[in-house]
Amino acid sequence: MRKFFTHKGDKTIWVIYLILSLASIVLIYSASSYIAVKMRNGNFLYFLFKQVAIIGAGYITMLLFSKIRYQNFQWLSKLLIFVVIPILLFTAILGTNINNASRWLTIPIIGISFQSSDFAKIVLLAFLARNISKLNGQQNNGSSIYYTAGAIFLPALVVTMLILKSNLSTALLVFTSAFFMMWLGQVKTRYLVGLAGIGILFVMLAFVVAKTNPNLLPRFDTWVSRIENFGGDDKDANYQVLQAKIAIASNPIIGKLPGKSSQRAFLPSAHADFIYAIIIEEYGTIIGFIGILIYLALLWRAMVIAKNSETKFGALLAMGLMFSIVFQALINIGVATNLLPVTGQPLPLISSGGTSFVFTSMALGIIQSISVGLKKEKEPIEVVQ
Repeated sequence: MRKFFTHKGDKTIWVIYLILSLASIVLIYSASSYIAVKMRNGNFLYFLFKQVAIIGAGYITMLLFSKIRYQNFQWLSKLLIFVVIPILLFTAILGTNINNASRWLTIPIIGISFQSSDFAKIVLLAFLARNISKLNGQQNNGSSIYYTAGAIFLPALVVTMLILKSNLSTALLVFTSAFFMMWLGQVKTRYLVGLAGIGILFVMLAFVVAKTNPNLLPRFDTWVSRIENFGGDDKDANYQVLQAKIAIASNPIIGKLPGKSSQRAFLPSAHADFIYAIIIEEYGTIIGFIGILIYLALLWRAMVIAKNSETKFGALLAMGLMFSIVFQALINIGVATNLLPVTGQPLPLISSGGTSFVFTSMALGIIQSISVGLKKEKEPIEVVQ
């Protein structure tokens, strides 16, 4: 048991994970206490206890995945990609529907719901890292265009389109992360330009389908209204953004001090999607800026791990997974500061995002397993004569 709880891998990532996890407990308690009293019959500690339980599950998940040899994720991703697609289909058709979006699957008996797209993103990026790492061999024998289209572009497009039906922002996040990994893996530029064109074509087609058959894309009107009202003067349509602006502008330099937020009573997602606005309101702009630097530090550590990796698969997987986490964080911050339209993306390792915390921990655990593998790759191999 003691061996299991030995923390191996990149120490900076472990420290940042601990800092953000502990910070989320304090922040969620402050941001959610008001809404918890209203929604949970006076139980103002409800979201606090829930977050502590989720952090515990996330920590065990990260620790477990950090101890798996990262090379195993190659064959696991090949196996799981054929599991993920049926899961996404099942979610789109029979998943738990909330706000006209079937994003969640509920596990029988225990009743825990999770977004299948969070799991699909990790599996897809691992599968693409596996296939892209083998691309040079295909280029040497002249079959790169067929290999790229079938083994790299096709799975990325299929997974993205299955997510798109109910979650535009996550679909774009997954596609962008996959595209970034392809670019890092030196997929030919003309192929990437073609993929980008296909992606734009699919989005346009989805909008046409939504206009003619609204039942196929019930979230279409929500997407359009968010884009159309972005930066507009419609107070009702931009209610959450307006409250976030008030929170940020109330005392932007030093903040109102911990637990003194007033906008938590008006922001419906103060403890979730808009928790960054509460961070600025209570702790000030400097702490908010430090938070951004912490996420960028995670990306920097992934770059170090990727640079030192002796396998292309390990380098691509570390960068792809970390990019998706940091990019999601920047999207969340952009929404809270009104730089981007409302997307519904939680702030990784901070927001009360439920099982998204666990899947983020899983991704970090895989990155840590790559970091652990670096030392093993460099260990001398004894030859027994």
